[in-house]
Amino acid sequence: MTDALKRLSEEGVAIWLDDLSRKRITSGNLAELIDQQHVVGVTTNPSIFQKAISGGDGYEQQLSDLAARKVTVEEAIRMITTADVRDAADILRPVYDSTQGQDGRVSIEVDPRLAHNTKATVAEAKQLAWLVDRPNTLIKIPATKAGLPAITETIGRGISVNVTLIFSLERYREVMDAYLAGLEKAKAAGIDLSGIHSVASFFVSRVDTEIDKRLDALGTPEAKAARGKAGLANARLAYEAYEEVFSSDRWAALDKAQANKQRPLWASTGVKDKAYKDTLYVDDLVAPNTVNTMPEATLAAAEDHGKITGNTIAGMYEQSRAELDAVEKLGISYDDVVQLLEDEGVEKFEASWNDLLKSTEAELARLAPSEG
Repeated sequence: MTDALKRLSEEGVAIWLDDLSRKRITSGNLAELIDQQHVVGVTTNPSIFQKAISGGDGYEQQLSDLAARKVTVEEAIRMITTADVRDAADILRPVYDSTQGQDGRVSIEVDPRLAHNTKATVAEAKQLAWLVDRPNTLIKIPATKAGLPAITETIGRGISVNVTLIFSLERYREVMDAYLAGLEKAKAAGIDLSGIHSVASFFVSRVDTEIDKRLDALGTPEAKAARGKAGLANARLAYEAYEEVFSSDRWAALDKAQANKQRPLWASTGVKDKAYKDTLYVDDLVAPNTVNTMPEATLAAAEDHGKITGNTIAGMYEQSRAELDAVEKLGISYDDVVQLLEDEGVEKFEASWNDLLKSTEAELARLAPSEG
């Protein structure tokens, strides 16, 4: 057993768990991961909640109470998910306090059906922040076109945000711009910027999955040589953009007002292709002031045989550009790939949310008290 996770933390990478369930909370497993595996945050998404709640373990009593009150299925899901996030936030509160609010964070996502509705996304973000009522919550907002002004508005109200579903470098720059605009808005409103935090969730493995599929269809030696490189190259160039934006004059003015940098968060870090090492998106994305949110299998793999050799992003920008250019020269459109992935990401979360609505509705009907 290596102490790769400790080394990863020492390199400035915050380790967050990409999973949450009531069983994980009540069994003491989450507390154990914090204590022993250097976990300092938790991310959730509609798919994670769908899996946890549909699995049913630990939710029976609350579902029974909600059925007795005859609440709507949407209200039931919000009551269940915010309860889990609140409890997880309480478990992580000592981390939050010891890191001055940077870590110890738990993320909860706005209803994915609102991804293309700015006003409704802001309203939902406010509602979720109020419902969870913990300072160490991050409200997840997808980086769709409609999501960008919602990010600015939500940050401008002093609510901390995890921006999710970022695939393209251009969109990532727009996300950072939306964050800075939100901070400027909050500053103008007299809100203390030191209490506002944000991460930008840049997805990694899904980029390789889609581009590799297209490379395999080409089947040439050049295409084969380009496999498994685009995801890392894309993420590394995102970090270059982060360094640029957060050393700008615009940032300097906010920095003076005690604002916090929006950290890049590596998401979708579970390796999908068994031909690649299972710690690829951990070992090869090490840089200061980043977050890596891992599914439990990836966390266990990194702990067992991760090879943390220092910063694996610095000095890689020219090579990364060349690797993305090589894919483009083979006729695979970067713009087409990243737009498809954003669209699919929203659709997948919507589908999970709809599945969760259906399964919760069935449970509420089953547990409903008989009349009389």
